[in-house]
Amino acid sequence: MRAIDLGVELGATTYVFWGGREGVETDSSKDPLLALQRYQESMDFLCAYVKDQGYDLRFALESKPNEPRGDIYLSTTGAMLAFIQTLEHSEMVGVNPEVAHEHMAGLNFTHHVAQAWSMGKLFHIDLNDQIPGRYDQDLRFGSANPKAAFFLVKLLEDVGYEGSRHFDAHAYRTSDYEDVKAFARGCMRTYLILQGEGRALERRPGDPGPGRADQRRRRHGDTAPRAVHARTRRGTQGPRHRPPGGRRTRSALRAARPADGRPPARRSVIRRAPRTRDDEVTLRRWSS
Repeated sequence: MRAIDLGVELGATTYVFWGGREGVETDSSKDPLLALQRYQESMDFLCAYVKDQGYDLRFALESKPNEPRGDIYLSTTGAMLAFIQTLEHSEMVGVNPEVAHEHMAGLNFTHHVAQAWSMGKLFHIDLNDQIPGRYDQDLRFGSANPKAAFFLVKLLEDVGYEGSRHFDAHAYRTSDYEDVKAFARGCMRTYLILQGEGRALERRPGDPGPGRADQRRRRHGDTAPRAVHARTRRGTQGPRHRPPGGRRTRSALRAARPADGRPPARRSVIRRAPRTRDDEVTLRRWSS
């Protein structure tokens, strides 16, 4: 409670709880039901204290699967969200998800943040990075998994999250003072870069929708599923007929010849559906 008083005196509006000691090394040491009951009673007591003091303060609970305890109670953001619903003053309590803590358990952090936001419980967030399955590394934000960091930043910006972006990341142990400052600037710079990329993505027409080739086909009224076509200078035009083995049968080749029976000299252009918006592969096959 003294820490709460000091935080309010310094202007804090969110108080983060990390229950790092609330767990076990062996299940024979504690009754989990009794432990969770005491956890609930302590949060109800502190919420009542804040209301009695008239503080403009709310609590954010931070989850972690393990370390320093072998198993920590309420080990994921989802578990914390369920626990909050059992509190007497649940409106005062939200979550503080941390990238590294969810990635330690091999989970998708962005999904947990989205769930917290959808429930109105994203009170705070800790940004860093983590290699899954290892100890709590607190790496520089975006340094281990930039793809996951991109979609996290995009989610926060898309929903209009206005809370603190707290970088709970640690410079390398061999760093000097200047390295530490550069590390902190790097975390913020990475966030801003990903923020800009997310906004640029929103401005690109057709992304992540159909590619340009598919858009041209739809403008001309062709809404049928993409098939592989062969266009010839002379002779027939239409879908190529191939048996399961992939080679054209003799009957199909005869059907493709003109009425005079002579095989035409032709240039075939086969267009394949693009894998990405700008990746249209055109194969040219010459034959006589």
